[in-house]
Amino acid sequence: MTVELCGVRWLLVFSDEGALARYARARGESDRSWPYRMVWGAAVLDAGVPAVAGAAGLPCGVLVDAGDGERGLVLPPVTGIVPEAVAVDRSHAATELGTEGGRS
Repeated sequence: MTVELCGVRWLLVFSDEGALARYARARGESDRSWPYRMVWGAAVLDAGVPAVAGAAGLPCGVLVDAGDGERGLVLPPVTGIVPEAVAVDRSHAATELGTEGGRS
């Protein structure tokens, strides 16, 4: 599930079923079924973010437990969080060389 806000596509992820249920209640949609898939956080960042960014043509960050107020977490699309190839602040060397971090 994704949302677009301020030119960034945000991948919505939840740490457990309770967090997803709170999100559904906050949207007033707790009466419907919410199919989900359990994946490792690393898979979300390493594979999910680049896939969403490529499909959307926008930077992609991650919102963890959206709807949990201060307990939620924002993972912006920057180096050190998402793969450098899709980070908005990636190095010019990586962009010019077509490699991550300028490594060949």
